[in-house]
Amino acid sequence: MKTLDELVQGVDRTNVKTVSVAQAADEEVLKAVQRALEKELAHFLLVGERDQIEEIAKNISLSLEHPGIEVVDCDASQSAQEAVKAVHENKAHVVMKGNLDTKSLLKAVLDKQYGLRGKGVLSHVALFEVPSQDRLIFLTDSAMNIAPSLEEKVHILNNAVDVARQAGWSEPKVAPIAAVEVVNPSMPATQDAALLTQMNRRGQIKNCLVDGPLAFDNAVNRKAAEQKGINSEVAGNADILLVPTIEVANALYKSFMYFAGAKVAAVISGAKAPIVLTSRADTAESKVYSLALALQSSK
Repeated sequence: MKTLDELVQGVDRTNVKTVSVAQAADEEVLKAVQRALEKELAHFLLVGERDQIEEIAKNISLSLEHPGIEVVDCDASQSAQEAVKAVHENKAHVVMKGNLDTKSLLKAVLDKQYGLRGKGVLSHVALFEVPSQDRLIFLTDSAMNIAPSLEEKVHILNNAVDVARQAGWSEPKVAPIAAVEVVNPSMPATQDAALLTQMNRRGQIKNCLVDGPLAFDNAVNRKAAEQKGINSEVAGNADILLVPTIEVANALYKSFMYFAGAKVAAVISGAKAPIVLTSRADTAESKVYSLALALQSSK
């Protein structure tokens, strides 16, 4: 897969799923809904204050009478709870953030009564289309876990692998990123990378191929790996970049976007259902890509 448009095309139209949108009264969100309906990607529960949703929908010529739309009228402060509860009750398959803060949505997701808690940690999985590259590449975790432990990295890795496999990668290649490609006792990221590699080789981490530590250039560029004498199926061909801290991922994420002009799809994985947690500033196009990744990830 080389483009995010291919990801959109790959969504199963024979089994249309429903997306529950928390506080749907947002122009870019409703534009994304409109585009998704045009592409027959999903059906939608638009949760929030009906009059606000109706006003914005009218401004962008989105008909709320569309058979793929249902409006759930509720106070804005209750929209996250109601959107998450819809998935908990199997009325929807994916949760999408609308015009509300991330904290409110995640609070609802983690609620013990009606939430979507999984067995591990939640983590952010981004899939980039970088113009200079001949393939799509995943990056994790740039939004949720600040300085994950080895145990947390295992969960983050597995979350990303689950998303990738659902989206079509049969055995994704995972590169645990560090500043160097050798184990250095004074650099914990290299030690964790080596341990993750060994855990994969012994079958403790499955359905993927892990090799690290790898510096960023050695992970994504075959020539750079060859110049360092690195003989690995992952080096230069990584599908998933697993970073040691949120600062590294955040810097890479924004570098891809602002320096390389990348397109991105992103989801929160690790809950009982995928969560589309795009920024309020993201375009409708980015939100559609993220919807497609979430729909592909929904079991």
